[in-house]
Amino acid sequence: MSATRKLDIPKIRQRDEAAKKPYFRSQDDATSQLIDDWQTVAVQKLGEEIRSNRALRVFLDSCVKCGACTDKCHYFLGDGDPLNMPVARQDLIRGVYRRYHTLAGRLFPKLVGAREFTEPLLQDWSAYYYQCSECRRCAVFCPFGIDTAEITMAGRSILDAVGVKQNYIHTVLDNVERVGNNLGMIGPAIADTLAGLEEDVFDETGVNVRFPLDDAGADVLLLVPSADFFAEPHVDGLIGCAKIFHQQGIRWTLSTTASEAANFALFVGDEEKMQTIADRVSAAVRELGVKQVVVGECGHAWRVASSYWPGLIGDGTSTDAGGFDTRHICEFTHELFRKGALRLDQTVHSDKVITFHDSCNVARGSRMGKQPRDIYRMPRELLRAACENFVDMAPDTICEYTFCCGGGGGLLTDELMDVRVSGASPRVNALEAVIANHGVTHMAAICAICKSQFRSVLPHYGLGMDMIVSLHQIVGDAVVLNRQM
Repeated sequence: MSATRKLDIPKIRQRDEAAKKPYFRSQDDATSQLIDDWQTVAVQKLGEEIRSNRALRVFLDSCVKCGACTDKCHYFLGDGDPLNMPVARQDLIRGVYRRYHTLAGRLFPKLVGAREFTEPLLQDWSAYYYQCSECRRCAVFCPFGIDTAEITMAGRSILDAVGVKQNYIHTVLDNVERVGNNLGMIGPAIADTLAGLEEDVFDETGVNVRFPLDDAGADVLLLVPSADFFAEPHVDGLIGCAKIFHQQGIRWTLSTTASEAANFALFVGDEEKMQTIADRVSAAVRELGVKQVVVGECGHAWRVASSYWPGLIGDGTSTDAGGFDTRHICEFTHELFRKGALRLDQTVHSDKVITFHDSCNVARGSRMGKQPRDIYRMPRELLRAACENFVDMAPDTICEYTFCCGGGGGLLTDELMDVRVSGASPRVNALEAVIANHGVTHMAAICAICKSQFRSVLPHYGLGMDMIVSLHQIVGDAVVLNRQM
């Protein structure tokens, strides 16, 4: 008789009625600014969601409560809250769907688990749909392929429609509408920052590496997260990109009006705002006359570019569809490496042992390269080329099985720090293992949210925030610069 492996499932804890929630645009609690007749609007909005997204209806109809997803959510593993089990989080909306949009739910509600849409249930929505980072790890293990991220996105869209608007996400959207980037940096501030980076790189290397802004006729438009302009370790990744472009003699530019890679409207299901933000990119491409857009180190931005841009602004394969090619910076740099054009000096990192975190938006929500596993292979090959000592994470925590950092999906806000810290625990456990077993000193990532999240939560685990680095910081520091250019 073969032995069975015991699942490492946390003890289920009594749910705290004052569950951690983000701040909403209201005076006291999540539902204080509900619109009139909110329940009718919510039910109608849910109907629109299931009619426009047939996959959502399949997900709501097909769950058999098998439990395969139970121990797959990092938030449940971190805090043991039963409503953070993916199946329980799904049931918050599934019960409402069955009550108002199925015949059995209207006739025999108790028999099919149908629920009235009450204000206390809406309060649960406001808590638990913002304790889901939409990482899709549960979907990888679900035998029916049920994607909790789609259900979370629908739930948030309905919350938004009835007046329950998460403050952090909407503040970001206000900034983008006003100036074109998440952090609200105006054009002159961006220009001053880039001038300062040119001085810093010259002081460090003696080489005039340019950081061009609004350079019409450039070959490449680089879209980066706005944190890349000033915050560590993000800015080090931007510097690395500039060094690569300099070494290769590539004419590139950043844009004042399209200075942000991300599109936070996706987090609340606002298709109109998604379109408006995407239109900024296509307008900048036309104005600057570039033919290639390279998306920087932001997993969320690459998910939007690879999965949503084809429907919003075309796939870039023809003039009618936008007329530009879109690539991830990792794919762009890897092609230079594959051709033998990228000259790197590994010895600059001889004092480091580096591992890599697969960001969930890249690992499970995007495409890259021509082969299915290029999205995992490319960053690892670049790190091995740029440093002497690279150690991969344990096999069961990499690639499509990777754990989320715990801060994605619009959760990167201070009032959710307890949620973020507990949600990070599965990934931190894997990091601590490679530190203990291989002496890892740094963990590289290609997502701005992951880097910000880890720098915030690692001190809670007794680890230094400075061990988090950008992949293009590691590659850029190893670039052999051309002093004549």
